[in-house]
Amino acid sequence: MTSILVLNGPNLNLLGTRQPEIYGHTTLADVEAMSIEHGKARGVDVVCAQSNHEGALVSHIQDARGTHAGIVLNAGAYTHTSIAMMDAIKGAEMPTVELHLSNVHAREEFRHKSFIAPVAIGVIAGFGANGYKLAIDALLGFLETR
Repeated sequence: MTSILVLNGPNLNLLGTRQPEIYGHTTLADVEAMSIEHGKARGVDVVCAQSNHEGALVSHIQDARGTHAGIVLNAGAYTHTSIAMMDAIKGAEMPTVELHLSNVHAREEFRHKSFIAPVAIGVIAGFGANGYKLAIDALLGFLETR
């Protein structure tokens, strides 16, 4: 069975309580359970990880090579700052879908720049927790056409 990594970055451990008016009331545990269940329905194993530390996220990306077929990545604020994560995706040659719960283009100007997007196969933003299902489907669709 194919396996994909759903990787969440800084502050996503606070989902459900941090700025619910922007990010909603769904917790990270809810998102992970929903992602795993959606993966099962699609015939794929979903492995979830979260870290607030950039280096740990880079290690997860590097370690995904040879283990997972692709990555769904909500890099949080590191989306807008992390050249290291961009380089890890390039180096690992992992098909990656960039994901955001909110529509980053309707928010502050600094959120409009992504270091992940140039190395991602696509970007999903603004659909809340449902974006994880959309990202899994998009990644699987990409993998099926390879």
